[in-house]
Amino acid sequence: MSADFTLSVLDNAFTGHGITAQESLAEVVALARTAEERGYQRFWMSEHHGMPGAATSSPQMMLARLTGETSTIRLGAGGVMLPNHAPLLVAEQFGMLDALAPGRIDLGLGRAPGTDHATAMALRRHHEANDHFPQQVEELVGFLGDDFPAGHPYAAVHAVPGPWQAAENGVAPAAGPELWIPGSSPHSAQLAAQLGRTYAFALQFGGADVLGAIKIYRDNFQPSRHLAEPHTLLSVSTVAHDDPQEARRQARSGAMAMLRMFQRKPFSLLTPDQVDAYRASPQEQEVIASYTANTLHGTGAQVGEGIERLNEQVQADEVMLVVTGHSRQVLRRTLELVADHFGM
Repeated sequence: MSADFTLSVLDNAFTGHGITAQESLAEVVALARTAEERGYQRFWMSEHHGMPGAATSSPQMMLARLTGETSTIRLGAGGVMLPNHAPLLVAEQFGMLDALAPGRIDLGLGRAPGTDHATAMALRRHHEANDHFPQQVEELVGFLGDDFPAGHPYAAVHAVPGPWQAAENGVAPAAGPELWIPGSSPHSAQLAAQLGRTYAFALQFGGADVLGAIKIYRDNFQPSRHLAEPHTLLSVSTVAHDDPQEARRQARSGAMAMLRMFQRKPFSLLTPDQVDAYRASPQEQEVIASYTANTLHGTGAQVGEGIERLNEQVQADEVMLVVTGHSRQVLRRTLELVADHFGM
C-alpha cells in the first residue's frame, strides 16, 4: 500500500554488548544501502559522546563515507549538537559534504549536548552553551548563506566551500545543505517557525506533547526564502521482525538502554537475554515498560499500521524510523518489512 507521507531512517550506530565499533559502522553502511534500495527518503545519524552503545561522536565523518556508498538517498545529521561546535566549522564541514553529494545533504541542529554533564563540560568548556543556541543558529545560517549584514563582525569571514568561494571562482553557487530544526519541545518548534525552516519532532525520547509542539510550529510559521509553508517530520523508535516476540525483545533492549542512561550508567545495549535476566525494581520495570510501549514493534504489518495510526493524529509530512534493538541484522530487517508493508 502507498502512504501520503514519505518514510526515512535514523541510525544511531548502536553498538550493543558483544559488537565492536568496526562491526557496527560497517552495518551502518549496509543499512544506508538498504534504505536507498528500498526507497526511503533520508538516512540520518545523530551526535553522541561518551556512550559505549552509540558510535557516532561525529555524524559528519560517517556521512562523508556514505556519500560514496550511496547515490540518491538524502544524507543528514539529526542532529549536530550545535553548542558543542563553532558554527563556522559546522558550515565548512557541511559545505564539504554538499560538494561531495550535491543536493543530498540535510543539516539538523540540536541544542542538547548528546551526553552526560561531565562530558558536556569537556566538550563545551562553559556552562551556558545551551543559552545561546538561537544566536548560534543565526550565526550558522549567516555562514551557510554568506549573507551577514554590513558591519557584522563576521561579514568578511567566509565558510569554504560555500557561496563566497563560488562567486570568487565565477561559478554558480550550490544550493547548500537543507537546514532542519529537530527537537521535542515548544522551544524548538518556536525556533523552527521563526526561521521558516523544516521541523522534526523526536517522539523517540518519550511522551512529549507532539501535537502541541507541531501546532506551535504551524501556527507561528513565518515563510522564508527557503520554505514557503510549514513542513514537518515525525521520528519514532521502531523495530520489526517476522516474529513479533523477537521484535518486542529487541525493543526491550533499547528500553533498557534508556533506563541505564537515566541512571547515569553506561548507555549500552544489552542482549535480549541479558535484559530478560535483569532483576528490575518496580520503578525500573515501569521505565522499561514505558519505553518499550513507546517503540513501534511487531511484524512489518503491525509496525506499518502503527505508523499509519500515529500519523493520522499528527499529520506529519514525513515519518522517520529510529531503528532500535541490539541486533544490527534486526535493524536491517525492520527497513525491509516496513518497506514491504508500504509497497516500497
